[in-house]
Amino acid sequence: MQPPALRFQHVTKRYGATQVLRDLDLEIGNGEFFGLVGMNGAGKTTLIKCLLDFCALDGGGIDIFGASHRLTEARASLAFLPERFMPPYYLTGQDFLKYMLKLQSLPYDPQDAAKTLNALDLDFSALTRPVRAYSKGMTQKLGLAACFLANKSLYVLDEPMSGLDPKARALLKAHLQELRTAGRTLFFSSHALADVEEICDRMAILHDGKIRFVGSPAECCRQYGTHTLEQAYLKCIG
Repeated sequence: MQPPALRFQHVTKRYGATQVLRDLDLEIGNGEFFGLVGMNGAGKTTLIKCLLDFCALDGGGIDIFGASHRLTEARASLAFLPERFMPPYYLTGQDFLKYMLKLQSLPYDPQDAAKTLNALDLDFSALTRPVRAYSKGMTQKLGLAACFLANKSLYVLDEPMSGLDPKARALLKAHLQELRTAGRTLFFSSHALADVEEICDRMAILHDGKIRFVGSPAECCRQYGTHTLEQAYLKCIG
């Protein structure tokens, strides 16, 4: 039996006297599309930082495909896009993609890059320009392209729709469905409940450092007796 893609067990994180994550338990299955939702300050980004070993846990543990998140080789199976993605301003888009792939000992294939950029509605010619000339949406697409070109088993995306126009959002969702068909795993945070409802197999509502709900969006509506996920969310955190 395969281990889950991600397992959070009794995860606790404090910043000084403030407890940000409180004995959190969560499991994401292999091949599952899972959304993490919550208000600003609920602990979503902190949980992702803990997963990536950017900050130390104060309690509990995290496994990635059965291996401790502290092990470099465990994190090698995932690609990550931060909420505030800011590539080095002096690089061209192509330089950035080449650099990110080189860090992972992966080759840069211009045809693969062109195909991936097309799937995200970013003109291939933009790669010749320095990223300081990119708009917010173009920068976000470049970050997503870097993740997808790495061809990982697990994608950890913090607010992946940020800055994208309606066309790019629709194309990104279509590309994610291709990744689902290929058996990849997605763990992403979002403020957009409509995106979570459309994309996710299951979701978790994180509020005040605790998991308040885990299940499918439809189950969330049934549990709280509402017709919309927004109404269910409000009842959950209320």
